[in-house]
Amino acid sequence: MDISGTIKKIFEEQTFGSGFNKREFVLTTTAERYPQDIKFELVKDKVSLLEPLKEGDQIKVFFDIRGREWKENYYVNLNAWKIESAGGSDSGAPDSGEGPPLREPEMGAGEVDEEPPF
Repeated sequence: MDISGTIKKIFEEQTFGSGFNKREFVLTTTAERYPQDIKFELVKDKVSLLEPLKEGDQIKVFFDIRGREWKENYYVNLNAWKIESAGGSDSGAPDSGEGPPLREPEMGAGEVDEEPPF
C-alpha cells in the first residue's frame, strides 16, 4: 500500500532491551475531505530512511499493515518500508522488484520478551 502527504512530526528513535529499534513519524494526508494524521513506524535498518527528511517535507510512503495480539490486547501498526519525496526521488532501498521485507520472525516457545512487540 502507499499514501502521500506531509510529514507533521518525526519522533526520536527508540531502542528496546532486546535490541529491537524503531522510529515513528506522523504523515498528514489531504486525500480525503478532511486532513488525516497517520502514524507510521520504521523498524531495524529502515529507521535510516527518515535521516534525510524533515517535518514539512512532502513524501509518498509505502507500507504494510501489521496486526497482533499481546496480553489480550490487539494492536495495528503501519510499517513503512520505503519513502519517496514528492518529486519521486527514492529515500528507500533500491527497488529490486522483490516487494516489502518479510515479516519479522515470531518468538519460539518458551522465550519470554517482557517488552511489547510494537
